[in-house]
Amino acid sequence: MKIAFLADPLAGFKTYKDSTFAMMREAAKRGHAVYAFEQKDMALEEGIVTARVKHIELTGDEHDWYKVVSTEEVRLSTLDAIIERKDPPFDMEYVYGTYLLELAEKQGACVFNKPSAIRDNNEKLAIAQFSEFTSPTLVTSDEARLRAFHAKHQDVIFKPLDGMGGTGIFRVKADGLNLGAIIETLSENGAQTIMAQRFIADIVKGDKRILVIGGKPVPFSLARIPQAGEVRGNLAAGGTGVAQPLTARDLEIAEKLGPILAARGLMLVGLDVIGDYLTEVNVTSPTCFQEIMQQTGFDVAAMFVDAVEHGVAQAQQHQKVK
Repeated sequence: MKIAFLADPLAGFKTYKDSTFAMMREAAKRGHAVYAFEQKDMALEEGIVTARVKHIELTGDEHDWYKVVSTEEVRLSTLDAIIERKDPPFDMEYVYGTYLLELAEKQGACVFNKPSAIRDNNEKLAIAQFSEFTSPTLVTSDEARLRAFHAKHQDVIFKPLDGMGGTGIFRVKADGLNLGAIIETLSENGAQTIMAQRFIADIVKGDKRILVIGGKPVPFSLARIPQAGEVRGNLAAGGTGVAQPLTARDLEIAEKLGPILAARGLMLVGLDVIGDYLTEVNVTSPTCFQEIMQQTGFDVAAMFVDAVEHGVAQAQQHQKVK
């Protein structure tokens, strides 16, 4: 198969931990042709979605890890699979990319995750669809409501709806220190909608990333444990990743959400769970493949490429029936 990855620049990959690299490596190991392109490489002309793609080969070298075999302009519909792996921010430029990919789908392309499903499932707001698994949560731009929520719950996390890697997350304890400044800053004085959640003390045990592939959970999570003095477990914010088997509650959440999200076209999802509570549903470019593999031996990338191969086969069968 020809598998193309829509990703950020290859030169920026940290191959020792990058999940997209792990996917590429597994695809190449199976004999699939690996291609890469960036969002800026896409174009729509005369109704056809194309991209300038690089056909790459993996070298096995940790630093100079790929070589470009060729570069060509292709119709995206001529590729067997397109894996959307562009990192946030989820801004309008990102949204424009999903529109182009959606048009490519209509022309016959197989895109994972489904572009419309990425748009429809905001990584912070999606938890509202599964409120039985969440801690008390408020989404608003109204300062009075945010202050009232803090007064009720006393210990609260405030965060933007479009952040990643733990950026823009603040904890305000019962003393309310800097509450007004934090609300004003995050909400841009009431112009921007933000999220408030009751603080979950189990964050000291880690912010667990549970990967769900094709509706089925990977049997291990990566608990991202905050460094001393931090409330953010994100690896990008200095957290330490510890792989561990899923708990009964983790499985309950993953097995409930997995089939629902897969039916929407979300082949790969990263559920964030603190203690017993779901805090985010990551659909853009979930990570932690390599950390789980290195610590447990479970090959997450193999599970993912299995799902891609199955998804392509299903799509091809559907086309034959039509």
